[in-house]
Amino acid sequence: MIAEVIVDVSAYPIDRPFDYAVPEHLETVIECGSRVKVPFGPRKVIGYVTGLKSESDLEEHKLKKIDELIDLDPVLSQELLGLAKKVARETLSYEIDALQVMLPAAMRAKYEKFISIERPDEIDDARVLSVLNGRTRIPLKQVTDSALLKLVKDYSEKGIVSVDTAISQQTGVKKVRVIHIGDSDTLSELLLTIHPNAKKQAELIRWMLNHAGKSIEAAKLMNESGIQNSVLKAVIEKGGATEAYVETYREPDAPKLQDTPMPLRLTEEQHTALEKVKVAADSGNAETFLLHGITGSGKTEVYLQAIKHVLDKGKEAIVLVPEISLTPQMTARFQERFGELVAVMHSGLSAGEKYDEWRKIHRREVKVVVGARSAIFAPFENIGIIILDEEHESTYKQEDTPRYHARDVAIWRSEYFGCPVILGSATPSLESYARASKGVYTLLELSKRAKNQPLPTVTVVDMREELKEGNRSMFSVQLAEAIRLRLEKKEQTVLFLNKRGFSSFVLCRDCGTVVQCPNCDISLTYHRANESLKCHYCGHEEPVPLVCPECESEHIRFFGTGTQKAEEEISKLFPEARVLRMDVDTTRQKGAHERILRQFSEGKADILLGTQMIAKGLDFPNITLVGVLAADTTLHLADFRAAEKTFQLMTQVSGRAGRHELAGEVFIQTYSPEHYAIELAKTQHYEPFYNLEMSARKQYGYPPFFFITLVQFSHEDLLKVADFAEKGTRYLKSSLSPDTVIIGPAAAAISRVNNRYRYQCLIKYKKEPKLIETLQQLIRMYRTNWMKEGLLMSVDVDPTSIF
Repeated sequence: MIAEVIVDVSAYPIDRPFDYAVPEHLETVIECGSRVKVPFGPRKVIGYVTGLKSESDLEEHKLKKIDELIDLDPVLSQELLGLAKKVARETLSYEIDALQVMLPAAMRAKYEKFISIERPDEIDDARVLSVLNGRTRIPLKQVTDSALLKLVKDYSEKGIVSVDTAISQQTGVKKVRVIHIGDSDTLSELLLTIHPNAKKQAELIRWMLNHAGKSIEAAKLMNESGIQNSVLKAVIEKGGATEAYVETYREPDAPKLQDTPMPLRLTEEQHTALEKVKVAADSGNAETFLLHGITGSGKTEVYLQAIKHVLDKGKEAIVLVPEISLTPQMTARFQERFGELVAVMHSGLSAGEKYDEWRKIHRREVKVVVGARSAIFAPFENIGIIILDEEHESTYKQEDTPRYHARDVAIWRSEYFGCPVILGSATPSLESYARASKGVYTLLELSKRAKNQPLPTVTVVDMREELKEGNRSMFSVQLAEAIRLRLEKKEQTVLFLNKRGFSSFVLCRDCGTVVQCPNCDISLTYHRANESLKCHYCGHEEPVPLVCPECESEHIRFFGTGTQKAEEEISKLFPEARVLRMDVDTTRQKGAHERILRQFSEGKADILLGTQMIAKGLDFPNITLVGVLAADTTLHLADFRAAEKTFQLMTQVSGRAGRHELAGEVFIQTYSPEHYAIELAKTQHYEPFYNLEMSARKQYGYPPFFFITLVQFSHEDLLKVADFAEKGTRYLKSSLSPDTVIIGPAAAAISRVNNRYRYQCLIKYKKEPKLIETLQQLIRMYRTNWMKEGLLMSVDVDPTSIF
């Protein structure tokens, strides 16, 4: 028997299956989708079995044998193996990368080199002997001295030592020590034989007599009985109990947020939408629905009832949410409805917790997965529905290889399982709404809020007028008054600002110098907490200069606004207010999102100030005021999606107010009040915005009227990167059809990141049959020759941003 194996090596010539002979003892147990350990060149690596056959093109004596079968139960189904091929092709990535993205990081291989001593008597060097310290096998990384490494190499050549690679999984199964307490007769007899001085042992046996025949975790037993481990060991040795290590799951902390019960009775619109989804689910149609519902219209309840319908039919459900900060509230609602049947997958979990959640899904112990982007690859084998909440979010697109979009993967999986997909949003992406308008997706509308509350009243504040009136604060007079009123009424306020840090940049008022990052072409951001300047691209950090680095003037000032500065200004204006800040800096620690949201949900704070992680999904009854401190931060970016992203953010953040009994009010502060994205976000009118934005996209030839692909080149040498970008663009122009437009090459918007210069070209096309083939050839040229000269090239099909 021959196995086709994709090996764990990301390299261009190796991106194909290799044939391996299956040893006789494995022939009856090996299956496609299992991981194996195989010899590859001089080393051993992990591989994935993608096919089994009886013959190979290679002669039998040339075939290497599989060393070891790692999984008796395949970790990837036939469906996921086929999906990996599709993902690799569509995203122009290696198949091994597509296979690995489907598994939790804990299951990826850890390769470590070891030195094994073959002939210890022949080692006479004192330094080597001191490193060995009596051991016959040590990790190679412990030999750090270059002279020592040379000695080890000499010994290796003489066969005195050998260097081998150990392969292990990055995180193992968690096991806990469980004590099985003996029966009462055994314990009573043992108590009679205990020496009078062994008082602690006698005490433990008496405690055990009250729990005879039970099994209990060792830590819990010692805690409850107050006995130390040495005493417990002595009683076990005397036969009073036995111990075993039992496999257990690491349970992620499930935050208990103060939540308001959701109305189970559906509105007429919700009922109509749900019925259409049920019909598709029952008929086995791979239909994609766009659920366009205004904020607070009850989309989550439609999801919950649709899932219940497919679970009743014995099927499974995947629910994706865009932000980790959304998962606490969403997870709580799903767990309340479906209990133990829910698994959670997001980046806030530890590697071990993710691995355990994945194992629950793989073992069919759960029926529903709620998670971020990677949860789309959950190893279910009978999917009945897939839901993407806030489908317009750019976080559904993976930023490194394989650059897949969760929406595309959801649709591919639904076609395989014949199940519906629901894309839900108050502000759908233009591409999705255009597809719904053409009938490619089925449009479901929820135009009223679930509890028939009115939408919040929205006021757009022109900050230019505030400046003229002499108000230099980041809070307009109207917003400050509204916050003061909420504090008096004991109601809650959400303030949104899409910039973390204290100030956007530090500028010298004498010579105009802005303090730049030494590694990137971007200004450094001032962080007040530790008095430092940080680069949000490469992580560079330096202390705040006291004088201008160029002219040595002392007139160096902070400009712009960040969340830290906003927090400081709130404490000056409203010293009595209890403020929680939620941004990347305050949520670095595990569980920080949940902790902040729980405090806010319990009413322990009056104001929640944050970046875009608070703009979506929050549903707390006491929020009656939302303030957008600077609506312009996303509006004037050099990105064709800038207006769309601004409209989406403004609409989403406005939707946090007045979702329950109390009426809501929203203030949007801007220097561009006449812009249509802000004007229409005020009334939450999606269709007029869609029509205006579509006409602009049509005029300039951007999606959804054209498809785009971004090819980016980076190198430490500016001339080299410009040269390679020119060569790549020339090749694309000569190979693609004349109707395809190629813009560039040109320097990227941020032309240097981490000391690498960046050039890019943009491919715009309506129909390009040769695109994949041409890009694969360009990648081949890059991997074969250009890569050796230090170039990095990335190809992003349908990018979310063109920075």
